[in-house]
Amino acid sequence: MTKQDIRVGVDIGGTFTDVALDHPAGLATTKVLTNYANPEQAILDGIAQACAAAQVSPERIGQVIHGTTLVTNALIERRGAKTAFITTEGFRDVIEMRSENRFEQYDLNLELPAPLVPRQHRLTAHERMSPQGDVLLPLEEADVARLVDLVIAGGYEAVAIGFMHAYANDAHEVRLARALRAAAPDLSVSISSVVSPQMRELPRFNTVIANAYVQPQVADYLGRLVTRLRDTGITAPVFMLHSGGGLMSVATAAEQPVRLLESGPAGGAIFAAELARGHGLDKVLSFDMGGTTAKICLIEDGQPKTANSFEVARTYRFKKGSGMTVSTPVVEMVEIGAGGGSIASIDAMGRIQVGPRSAGSEPGPACYRRGGENPTVTDANLMLGRLDPENFAGGAIPLDPALSEAAVADKLAAFEATDAAFGITEMVDENMANAARVHTVENGRDIEHFTMVGFGGGAPLHACRLCEKLGITALLIPPGAGVGSAIGFLKAPFSYEATRGFFQRLSQFDPEAINTTLAELEDEARSFVAQGSEGQETEIRLTAFMRYAGQGWEIPVPLPHGSFSAADATLFRDRFEAAYRGLFGRIIEGLEAEITNWSLVVQTRLPAPRPVAKPKGESAAPVTRQRRIYDAAQRDFVEAAEIARDALRPGMCADGPAVITERETTTIVTSAYRAIAQCDGSLLLIRKGATA
Repeated sequence: MTKQDIRVGVDIGGTFTDVALDHPAGLATTKVLTNYANPEQAILDGIAQACAAAQVSPERIGQVIHGTTLVTNALIERRGAKTAFITTEGFRDVIEMRSENRFEQYDLNLELPAPLVPRQHRLTAHERMSPQGDVLLPLEEADVARLVDLVIAGGYEAVAIGFMHAYANDAHEVRLARALRAAAPDLSVSISSVVSPQMRELPRFNTVIANAYVQPQVADYLGRLVTRLRDTGITAPVFMLHSGGGLMSVATAAEQPVRLLESGPAGGAIFAAELARGHGLDKVLSFDMGGTTAKICLIEDGQPKTANSFEVARTYRFKKGSGMTVSTPVVEMVEIGAGGGSIASIDAMGRIQVGPRSAGSEPGPACYRRGGENPTVTDANLMLGRLDPENFAGGAIPLDPALSEAAVADKLAAFEATDAAFGITEMVDENMANAARVHTVENGRDIEHFTMVGFGGGAPLHACRLCEKLGITALLIPPGAGVGSAIGFLKAPFSYEATRGFFQRLSQFDPEAINTTLAELEDEARSFVAQGSEGQETEIRLTAFMRYAGQGWEIPVPLPHGSFSAADATLFRDRFEAAYRGLFGRIIEGLEAEITNWSLVVQTRLPAPRPVAKPKGESAAPVTRQRRIYDAAQRDFVEAAEIARDALRPGMCADGPAVITERETTTIVTSAYRAIAQCDGSLLLIRKGATA
């Protein structure tokens, strides 16, 4: 056994920290409660437990892959560094004016979220670049000195620099950054031409501010993590999963932490995508439900849907437009406050509401015996018989049903206890179903034609009921579902997405300028990938973001990688129209097309997943005992067969209602579905009467 044979993936969530240890004898997994004060401690505890289960010494680990919600949480909770924002004179209020769109049309008391940097900390420079990168107003040395003095006198921990059209010419940003670093070597300085060199000042400014705001905290955390791992004998390199679904070095993550915004959920999408490829599924709805949030992602042709912008820290019922839009490569998904720890309450109209507030791991749901007083989704599932109080998390966290009932009786006193618990689970299921419907409709897809893949500690409990609501016939629960994102980390390629704002109309197509820009992007991406790929074979994906002249937004247009000639203007037009027709069902005749931004991804080539064979024959699954659970469709308690997942063999079947138990989660098979064990250890849940 070599160190390269042993790798560990670690995902820190809002409630649990998940660990997956891949070693020659198999996969060892565990879940531990997240430690908010010292997140790295939960990582060390989880790795120790996984190593003990696998009988592997921690010193033998050859690679650590980590994803974290630290960046997202810091932005949501406004727990970042004291930050100054320096921009072009006349533009310091861009981040406060936003797009001037109302995300809730009829709310007369609508309040826009406050910007990360208050106005008194936004400084301006007397300089200006043109959209083509020409210097319209030079940055004078006296102005640089003035800004440096203001930053030092203000006691700032971080500075974000975002000048107009810096994506076209970064000279002024680079010059000011050098002066600041020379005067204050410990100051964190982020410039937009590095963090987000794309058109549109609002998302570009937001992105560089977010990066600067969290950089000191993330750099400190990653430094502590690497040090503590070494102290325990783990000298393996640490890599981070970025929000685009690939791996990058700790050094890059510390420099550009904004790329970690959705690192944990991205691992889940990778996990589901590999399962989809192995099972030959071209339309998959990934459903990841943990302790704090639920994430839904479309996966088509074995690839998660991606985007070059993302909205973080939504403040108005998770409504689009109420957060902060950042320009960073991301696996596109919808995320709502629906998890096992989501808190139930009664609104002004006497209705049960669930989330977005979560009890997290501290104090956690009432049944955790850690001081929680609010009823949560986990408490409701316990009251409905869907969780075993003696065997939650493999018995590591014993649950107290009496505390759940007391919390429900106290906070939801207007309802009978069982009705209240059922109302909590129905409300959270309907919230997730609505999010899935909206996500698929926004992407022009029919959800009924998709297969759901459910993972995360909470998804197997709710996925079958969700399929009932959505009209989905087939559901896959993969092996290791409870720690799916952590397993996904182990499947991720090394990758880096380089972006650039470079405007061209097709009538003025300049292949020489395009080829020069793309060569620069490829060099940038390859230099980052080389930090961890160790000579592995790589592949390149090229995307141009295009629109019709006069439109306000672009669509991604995949293009072949290579050198372009003047004749390729037709190729660009054809690819754009094909993508436009695919999204909107038609093209617009007579309008000119134009390119705004470019994206080039270099990533290591992944091996093709082994096709999963179909089980031969069927037999009855062994039943451990009978158990009473509440069946939502029948609106009553029913007798359900309890089955241990590790006792299942390919082809074994169980008709719902049934409960399939394992260490990290529990799968509920409702009365409308049938479970069939697959050859790769997955559970296939099929609606009764349907064809697998």
